[in-house]
Amino acid sequence: MSRAFVKEDSGADTLPERPVSANRNLVTRRGLALIDAEVARQREALSAAGARGDRDAVAAASRELRYWSARRSSAEPVDPPQAGEAVTFGMAVTIEDTKGARRTFRIVGEDEADPAQGRIGWVSPVARALMGKWSGDEVALPGGTMEIVAVDPRPEAVP
Repeated sequence: MSRAFVKEDSGADTLPERPVSANRNLVTRRGLALIDAEVARQREALSAAGARGDRDAVAAASRELRYWSARRSSAEPVDPPQAGEAVTFGMAVTIEDTKGARRTFRIVGEDEADPAQGRIGWVSPVARALMGKWSGDEVALPGGTMEIVAVDPRPEAVP
């Protein structure tokens, strides 16, 4: 019989694994809570998919659960210093361009990065350029030279 007439298997067996970053998995306390919530969400999704007998959904939830479980097991929570330090992981940094436009970024873990919300991953070029600098320092960024006008070490609220 020709393969053209054989029902194809679901994509459950061919779903590729999500790549896990080779970088250290630094996380803020907020980021750790988000990972824990995602692990719980994927366990729920796996259970629901299994109850429905949905092989594709089981495969997808299993893949996500493997990813988030791996990220949880490798997570290294880092708290920013209280004050008086150079820009480091977890801090919020406000920069200003030569026209006076300001932008604030918080340097966070890779999984919690969301540039639209002002959260940039610690391995991003902008974060790497900012880390180790102090308020008043000028930094060469892709958008031009910016001045660091404020550094806030207070951690972001945990959801």
